[in-house]
Amino acid sequence: MMEKMPVFVKINDYRDVLDLIEVVRKKIDDSKSTLLKIHDLKNDEDQLVEQWQNALSEIEKKVEFIDQTLNEPEHY
Repeated sequence: MMEKMPVFVKINDYRDVLDLIEVVRKKIDDSKSTLLKIHDLKNDEDQLVEQWQNALSEIEKKVEFIDQTLNEPEHY
């Protein structure tokens, strides 16, 4: 079994790794922000589609009513 031994890294390499980790964290934050915006846009889009469906359903009901009214025989 290997014993834990200290690891020596050049300070410049260490700083490069820290800088790289910071860049990755920034990219992750940017990605999260982008996903949140996409989620919000999708919700807005879903609401609009639902409104359109409701409006279309109302129009369909009105057209059906007009059609039935026009096709009813007159009662004297």
